[in-house]
Amino acid sequence: MRLRPGTWTGSIGPMTAARASVQLRDPTLDDAALLDAWAADPQVRGVFNDFGKEPGRSYAEMLAAGPLRDANHGEMLVVRTDDDEPIGTVGWHPAWYGPVQSRAWNIGILLVPAARGQGHGAVAQRLLADWLFATTDANRVEASTDVENLAEQRALEKAGFTREGVLRGSQFRAGAYHDLISYARIRSDP
Repeated sequence: MRLRPGTWTGSIGPMTAARASVQLRDPTLDDAALLDAWAADPQVRGVFNDFGKEPGRSYAEMLAAGPLRDANHGEMLVVRTDDDEPIGTVGWHPAWYGPVQSRAWNIGILLVPAARGQGHGAVAQRLLADWLFATTDANRVEASTDVENLAEQRALEKAGFTREGVLRGSQFRAGAYHDLISYARIRSDP
C-alpha cells in the first residue's frame, strides 16, 4: 500500500509482532548530511559492509541530481514509524540470469548500530522485496550475506527469503575472499 509519494509500507506476512515498525521512503536533500555521515562511519557500515573504500560522490551531490532510484538501481531510507527517525538504508541493483525477463533484484541493507537486533532489518527487507514485486516485473529478489553474519541470515529468513546455498569465495573484503550465503524470494512465495 502506498502511503505518500516516495514512502512504502505493506504487508509483512507472519511478522505481526514487528508490523509497522519501519517504513521505506525516498531520501531528500535534507537527509544528505546524515547519509554522508553514515557512509563515512566504520561503526555504521559495520564489518560486513566495510570494503575499505572511501565514499564516492556525496549524497548532497547525488540528491541534487534527483532521486536515488531509477529503472536499474536504487536506495531508500529505513525509517522507524513510531518516531519517524531514519535508522538505515536499503538498496537494490539488477542481477541478470539471461534475457530481460530473467532480471532479478539483488538487495542489501545497512542499519545504524542502535537499530540492530530489533527486527527492523527483517521488516525493511520484506518491505523492499514486496515493493520490488509490486513495482517491477521481476520474478526474483535475492540477497547474500557473509557466512559469519548470523544476524542477517536470521533477518532474511524472517523476511521470507529461502536459503539457497553458499557462494564460495565470492566477496573480497578486509584483504581476503569470503564465502557468502545466498537467499531469495520469488514472486510466488508466500
